[in-house]
Amino acid sequence: MTTKRDFLQLADLTRQELDQLFARSAVLKADRRARKTHQTLAGRTLAIVLEKNSTRTRLSFEAAIHQLGGHAITLATADSQLSRGEPIDDTARVTSSYADGIVFRTFGDDRLQTLARASSVPVINGLSAGGHPVQLLADLFTVIERLGTLEGRKVAWVGDGASNMAFSWIEAARIFGFELRIGAPKEYAPPASVLSTVGAGARVHVVSDPREAVQGADVVSTDVWTSMGQEAESAERLRVLGGYQLDAALLAKAAPSAIVLHCLPAHRGEEITGEVIDSPQSAIFQEAENRLHTSKALLELLLA
Repeated sequence: MTTKRDFLQLADLTRQELDQLFARSAVLKADRRARKTHQTLAGRTLAIVLEKNSTRTRLSFEAAIHQLGGHAITLATADSQLSRGEPIDDTARVTSSYADGIVFRTFGDDRLQTLARASSVPVINGLSAGGHPVQLLADLFTVIERLGTLEGRKVAWVGDGASNMAFSWIEAARIFGFELRIGAPKEYAPPASVLSTVGAGARVHVVSDPREAVQGADVVSTDVWTSMGQEAESAERLRVLGGYQLDAALLAKAAPSAIVLHCLPAHRGEEITGEVIDSPQSAIFQEAENRLHTSKALLELLLA
């Protein structure tokens, strides 16, 4: 019997598997544009369980499984017995008997871990407090497409350094060995518990000056300052993070060939300006499209 594999963080795949996933993503993207279809997941069902609202995660996984010959069932918490207090491990056991894989988008990592332990089919982290690994797959693939390689690159993260996206970038830096500079105020710097996972010799630096973080960078990435569930903190976050906006002046500190990433949705005029989003250096909508292709490659790896 094959042991089921979960994808709860980037490190759940080996470096070789991640490289192969990106290579497969490139093939699937080219085939999609050439109208070449695949049936690698024919007859497979993917359950997408959403405790947080979603646009790209839901659409990319629904489209991915469909385009590979399978079927998706999306279940929002409000439409399920989870909203009435059903234990999450009971939900996992039942869902496992109906589907071949589960994408779970949730708040706390404890809920993600509970569902993964109880599930008999692969579980994919569609977003949690501790990371957003499916987004990082698309981000890293986009860097490879635009810049050719991850090796030797300098990546700048600007804004909330204690966010799930920042955590996944830190994990990616450890796996791929690129330099990561996080420009964040001390109030929103990555916690020591996350930085301690990087290991000796890893090039992850936290600075308070966003200009220092961006200087000479090949990739500049950011995210909203107030994520889902943090709405009560919005005013304070806007006050503290107000000097960390990714605008044209800050981007000018990066390498001339630098690209801009943002996982979307973006609050234009807050963490990033519309001018930067729509600039030639922006790879944001290429990055969003790549969610589809990397999701396909991930589903093939885990479910085929």
